[in-house]
Amino acid sequence: MAPSFDDSSSLYNFVVRDGNGVKGMVDLGLSMVPEAYMQPPKERIDKEKARKHEQPPIDLSKLDGPDHDQVVKEIVRAAETVGFFQVVNHGVPVDLLESLKDTAHNFFSLPPEKKAVYLTGATPSPLVKYGTSFVPEKEKALEWKDYISMQYTNDAEALQHWPIEIRDVAFEFLRTSIGMVRNLLEVLLGNFGVKPEDPKIDALIQKKMVNMNYYPTCPNPELTVGVGRHSDMGTLTVLLQDGIGGLYVKVEENIDIGQEEEYIEIPPTPNALVINVGDMLQILSNGRYKSAEHRVRTTSTKSRVSIPIFTIPKPTEKIAPLPQLVEKDGIALYREFVLADYMNNFFGNAHDGKKSLDFAKTDSV
Repeated sequence: MAPSFDDSSSLYNFVVRDGNGVKGMVDLGLSMVPEAYMQPPKERIDKEKARKHEQPPIDLSKLDGPDHDQVVKEIVRAAETVGFFQVVNHGVPVDLLESLKDTAHNFFSLPPEKKAVYLTGATPSPLVKYGTSFVPEKEKALEWKDYISMQYTNDAEALQHWPIEIRDVAFEFLRTSIGMVRNLLEVLLGNFGVKPEDPKIDALIQKKMVNMNYYPTCPNPELTVGVGRHSDMGTLTVLLQDGIGGLYVKVEENIDIGQEEEYIEIPPTPNALVINVGDMLQILSNGRYKSAEHRVRTTSTKSRVSIPIFTIPKPTEKIAPLPQLVEKDGIALYREFVLADYMNNFFGNAHDGKKSLDFAKTDSV
């Protein structure tokens, strides 16, 4: 039964509990964003006021040539300032990037009942979850996004449990990306003296997750958001954007260089992948690297997709700033914790900027 867009309870049941998602609501016909999705004015994204990020993509193929040291500097500087950068010549086939976008659109175009089998409480596998928004039961305003999330444990379980409609391309994306992720971590941790063979590098990316996000067309993009302000909780995120755009990253104020706090747009670049620093790298680096606060705008012209890979330590991993950095700084900005506790806090609350990092901060911050 179609919901009443004016009845928040009816709408919530239709979109969230029954698994119709934002797409199911949009398919019924909308001339106005329902009140349940209207963000407070301070959370809305003003597209006209945001400048575009002008930094060109980093060519990772140059890590193997005479420009190695220059590329390392570019990667480190991006991690220390914005926490986001784009890369090309990353090793993921270009035709696979196009297939991923097409496959995501096709999956979210399936009948609602085909997707709803993966809802929490109904899904046949704990590795796969279909949902909408982020933590809808705790959000004051819902986010304009549907998603499918696939955890990776090993090849056999991924091929057995991931949805057959998207399994092969998602698996190949992960397989062809993970070497790049390790190389980037070698660069970023090597900046602190960590050797490439150090087991810490693999421990930081032991858990992996591939998501497909779908942002249906929205009648009033200026009133809502696709994803609210947040930083990613893991180590590094690899993101494939489509050509529509809508990703905005917060640049922190820096009085020394005259930088005011602002959100900048990360424009789509053909054949590029977006890399962003997660909370774990900010903590390990004792604050040197920045897990960037970011958010996503909706669009009124065409549905948008994005496909991120999240790399995360295993839940039992103990996380703390690197000892050599604490010794150098004379202070630890973050306490030691077990990752599972951080995850429970992160996924137990609505998006609220970088507030998730408060869980690990010491009294000295």
